This record gives sequence, structure tokens and C-alpha cells, in this order.
Amino acid sequence: MKSQHQVVLAIGSNQGNRLANIESCIQLIHQEVGTVIKVSKLYETPAWGFESDAFYNCALLIHTSSSAQKILTQVLKIEKQLGRIRLNQEGYQSRLIDVDLIVFDHEVIKSEKLEVPHPLMQNRKFVLLPMQDLKLDWKHPVLQKTIAELLAITPDDSLCTVVQDLKNPLQDIPLEKFNYIAFEGNIGAGKTTLAHKIAEDFNAKTVLERFADNPFLPKFYKDQNRYAFPLEMSFLADRYQQLSDDLAQFDLFKDFIVADYHIFKSLIFAKITLAEDEYRLYRNLFDIIYKEMQKPDLYVYLYQNTTRLLENIKRRGRAYEQNIEAEYLDKINVGYLDYIKSQTDLNVLIIDVSDRDFVKKHEDYLFILDEIKKKMA
Repeated sequence: MKSQHQVVLAIGSNQGNRLANIESCIQLIHQEVGTVIKVSKLYETPAWGFESDAFYNCALLIHTSSSAQKILTQVLKIEKQLGRIRLNQEGYQSRLIDVDLIVFDHEVIKSEKLEVPHPLMQNRKFVLLPMQDLKLDWKHPVLQKTIAELLAITPDDSLCTVVQDLKNPLQDIPLEKFNYIAFEGNIGAGKTTLAHKIAEDFNAKTVLERFADNPFLPKFYKDQNRYAFPLEMSFLADRYQQLSDDLAQFDLFKDFIVADYHIFKSLIFAKITLAEDEYRLYRNLFDIIYKEMQKPDLYVYLYQNTTRLLENIKRRGRAYEQNIEAEYLDKINVGYLDYIKSQTDLNVLIIDVSDRDFVKKHEDYLFILDEIKKKMA
């Protein structure tokens, strides 16, 4: 399931330092609009539709949860930030920077200010050639043709030459060097959302917890004393089975795997919910299982304070979670942090996301990637 939009932007410049203009634009798009996933080669092309200096052109694939209209607003702001002044005159003009929204998923959008796919893309080699570099699984939703097919029939016979490769901002964050990353956090910390997002952006395989199918969970929230032991045992069995099955599908030396849990979370919750004698029995069984489990190359704990957790839980609206008490969440946080400190065989990174929203604020998502990058260094 895709949680982000796939968007293609075309960038051009024929004034000033064209290369610097485009490189600066790519960085600003990555920082302010969405994650830059792929960058085409840089092309030099003659001015199209008017006499002027040649353009440098490229195309980007970005991932974002923003609407097409919001993206348009953001890129116009970036153009202005880079010095472009839009003149109220008809026809084509030279420009320091030009950013066009070419593709928004497979949608067709027609409004007063925006038309997607771009209505002239099929007639412009300086759009089609860079898009071909992106190697997209995309077909024009109106013309029903791939980029290669559009190139074959385009009336544009202008000469577009490759100048050089361009840097992708994600090159500085090679997460795939960790073959297996596990994201963890308290209830409502956003670990599954983050795992989905990183998997999409870095083309990773996912291992996601199947907590919603556990029949004991709603019963536990109504009567914790009665259902704590069967709940924790069923979670342990299911997590062990799922991790064993899912990880067996992948090559842990070649595939990049992102999980939204690690099996030792079972021990954290069990210590909080079980009576002392039940916990001793549970711990014996857990230790046997834990020795057999593949350990992640990096374990990321997303810390959120209890106030934010309660807000997140209320917002997502799962009925059986609405009566969770602050004290219970406090104990889970303490349990995680205490257990993490005792682990000498885990590569652990703790990130405080209490004041961050990595779903709605792109800069907060980049902050998390930067923290992982620092850990890698």
C-alpha cells in the first residue's frame, strides 16, 4: 500500500550559473517539498518556442504526502526564493529557474492554475528524455503511452545532449548499508508509519507487526489481569512465527529490510502486564526464542512523551485503545529505555520525536534521516 504520492518535476534554467541554479533547486525541493528519490542526467537543450540561450534541464521523482495544489504552491515559492521574477507578458521567457509539475501519480488534473499530466510534455524532448532516465512504471493516463512510446512519436526534433550526472540528495544517506533496520516505539509513536515511508523512499522490503488480528487485545484493555498472560503469549508466538517466516523470504546480505518492531518488545510489555511468577515463566520461554532470532543491524527507538502519545492514540481512533492510561504508557517508555540500556549486542539509536511530526512536516522526516546518518558515521 502506497502512503505517498509519486510526483515528477521538470527543472530548467538558461540564465546565470545554470548548473548551480538547478543544484540549488534540487536541494530546496528535497528540503521543503518532498523526498527526492531519483534525479535524471543533466541535459542541454535549445530554447523551446523562442530565441534565447540554451537551457539546462533535468527531471526529479519525489515522494510526498502533499496535494498537487500544495506542491505547485511550494515550487513557485522556491522559484521566487532562487530569484525568478515572473513577468506579466505573453509567450516564453528566459528564466533563472523554472519548475513544472509534470506527473502526479496516474491522476488527471485540470484546474485554472494546474493541468496534470503537463499538456505539452509529449511535445518536449527536454521533458521526455530526463523522464526516461527516471525509469518509471508509468503510462500517460490520457494518451495511454509510456515515456519510450511518447519519445518515439514526439514531433520535437531538437538536439538534447547529456551534460553530466546530477547528485541525488539521498546519496548522502545510504540506509541500505544496514540490511535490516527495526523501528520501535511506544503505542502511538508512529513506528509503522515511519517504516512504511522509509521502505517506499529507499525501496526496502517491510516486516510489519500483525497486532490488529490478535483476538486477546480488545479483551486485555477491558480486563488486564485476566487476559495479560494469554495476550503476551499469543504475541510472542505470533511475533516469532512472523519474523521467522518473513525474514526467511529475504536475503539478509542483499535485501534491505525495514521492520516496525523487534521481538524483544514482547519482553517489555510482559514485564509490565504480568504477575511476577507469570513473568518468570514467560522470560524463560522468551530467552530460548530470542537466541534464535536475527538481530537488526540498527535498532531505532522513537521516543515520544506521554502527552503526545495520548494525542496520537485519540487521533487514530482505535476503539480498544481509547481507555489506555497515561501511567501504562509511562511504564512502557521506562521499560523500553531500561531494557535498551542493558543490551550490549544491539546497535541502538534513540530519537526523541516528542516535538516532531514526521508525517505532516517534511523537515521532521529529514531530521530522522539525518540522525540515522550521524549514527552511521
